[in-house]
Amino acid sequence: MKKVFIVAALALVGFSTTSCRDTKTETKEVIREVEVEKEVPAEDSEGILERTAKEVDKEVNKEVNQEIDKIGDDN
Repeated sequence: MKKVFIVAALALVGFSTTSCRDTKTETKEVIREVEVEKEVPAEDSEGILERTAKEVDKEVNKEVNQEIDKIGDDN
């Protein structure tokens, strides 16, 4: 009788541990490629040198215009 009890207990332990291993969760990895179009404003497409050159040109033009005005005032 003890042997039957021990075998039944071992069988229950065996079934309980194998049932946990049988439940596998499978996951799927989904990769979507999405193409995004972004318009770059005109100011952002210029580099640092171009922006700096524009600022320098503005200041030089101001100075040139002031000198031209001084030369034009011969009165």
